[in-house]
Amino acid sequence: MMSDLRELYQQLILDHNKNPRNFRVLDPADRFAKGYNPLCGDKVQIYLQLHGDRIKDIGFQGSGCAISKASASLMTETIKGKTLCETETYFKDFHAMLTDPSSNLDLDQMGKLFVFAGVRDYPTRIKCATLSWHALRAAIDNVQTPITTERDDT
Repeated sequence: MMSDLRELYQQLILDHNKNPRNFRVLDPADRFAKGYNPLCGDKVQIYLQLHGDRIKDIGFQGSGCAISKASASLMTETIKGKTLCETETYFKDFHAMLTDPSSNLDLDQMGKLFVFAGVRDYPTRIKCATLSWHALRAAIDNVQTPITTERDDT
């Protein structure tokens, strides 16, 4: 049973890598940010269109490993239509799921993002999975300089 579930999760990640959702430039975009993971070379650009405090639309472009691209794809599916406050909660929960084994998250509330819970067992891949999330946060905060996963808080 557990190996079937793990295989299903791997297939979801592979599907989002091969067929990324929202893989496009939004023109015009209200907000934009770039992210870079110097450890493995993952690059991502996040484009946002806002309507008040709600993410009306989101797109991404970039190159990187399967984990990086699938994470960006699933992130865009998850947060499209969410408020900025809800998006920040998803950011914190996703980060905690990958970095804090003692967190008391309700993993059912993570939806499909739960497929990345196993990444916690592979510390070198955590930055691949979180890159797009940090770029999203930078876009929301309107940070103009590219972000990198090599900062202390990533």
